[in-house]
Amino acid sequence: MTVTTTVTELRALLASDTPPALLDVRWALGDPHGREHYAEGHIPGAVYVDLDTELASAPTQRGGRHPLPPIAELQENARRWGLRQGQPVVVHDDAGNTAAARAWWLLRYAGIDRVTLLDGALGAWRSAGLPLESGRPVAPPPGDVVLREGALPVTDADGAAELAASGLLLDARAGERYRGEVEPVDPRAGHIPGAVSAPTGGNLAADGTFLPSDELRERFAELGADAARPGAARPGAARPGADSAPGIGVYCGSGVTAAHQIAALEIAGFRAALFPGSWSAWSADPDRPAAKGDRP
Repeated sequence: MTVTTTVTELRALLASDTPPALLDVRWALGDPHGREHYAEGHIPGAVYVDLDTELASAPTQRGGRHPLPPIAELQENARRWGLRQGQPVVVHDDAGNTAAARAWWLLRYAGIDRVTLLDGALGAWRSAGLPLESGRPVAPPPGDVVLREGALPVTDADGAAELAASGLLLDARAGERYRGEVEPVDPRAGHIPGAVSAPTGGNLAADGTFLPSDELRERFAELGADAARPGAARPGAARPGADSAPGIGVYCGSGVTAAHQIAALEIAGFRAALFPGSWSAWSADPDRPAAKGDRP
C-alpha cells in the first residue's frame, strides 16, 4: 500500500477533478504554537489539525500523554476537517512528517486506505518554490466519512513486554532518551527492557524525505526485523486489530513518532504494531521495570 505522495504528485492531484483532502498537523514536543505556525504559511487548501486535542484523548496514567481518541470522536473531527467517504487524504507537517504520521496512522487504523504522507513534508513544497497562503481559511464543508477502528495492529504494555522478549520492540525516541541520559517529560528515564533503539530520525534523508525502501529495509533488517515473526499468541490488545499483530512493535514517548516508524517499516515491507501509551504510560507504572544504557 502506498505510504507517501510526492510534491509533484500532490500538485497534479490538487489540480484534478477529484482532489484529495489536505491536512496540516503542525506539532512539536514543547511547542504549543502549531496553529500560529500554520497561520503564518501553509499549502493552499490545507486544513489545520491539532494533534493534542483532535488526534488524542486527554492524558491518563494508563493511556499516557496521547491516548488514542474514541472512534466516534475521531469521526466527528474527521468530518469537521471535511473528509468525505472514498476521498484520498494527504497529510503533512513541517518536521519530516514526524507529527503528521500520527494522523496517517490513525486514519489508516480507522479504515481509510487512501491516506498518504507528503514526502518531505512542508519543506519539500517550499523547496519546489510553490506558493503558501497565510491566515485561517474558511472551514471546509462538513464531510461524511465513516470510520471503524481496528484496521492496523496495536498492543498494550503487556504486549510490548512480550514483543521485547520474543519478537522485536523498537524504541523510536532519540538515543539519549533511550539510554536514560535525559528525560524531559515522562516520569522516569530509560527504556523498556529488551527494546532496541531505532531513532525516528534515521528514517529520513537530509532533505526530510523518507530513505529509499531498500535502505530502510536494510536498516530494519540490521535491527532484527527479518528475524522477528508473528507468534502463535497475539500480544496484549489495547484496541481491536491486535489479533493479527505482527512480531514487531514500536513505541516512542507517547505514540506520535512511533507512527512515523511504522510508516517507514511499511515502506520497507514490514508490518508493525503500535504501543499507543508508549514510554509515557510504561514509565508511569511503578511496577514496570526500566533499563538504561545503550543495550536492550
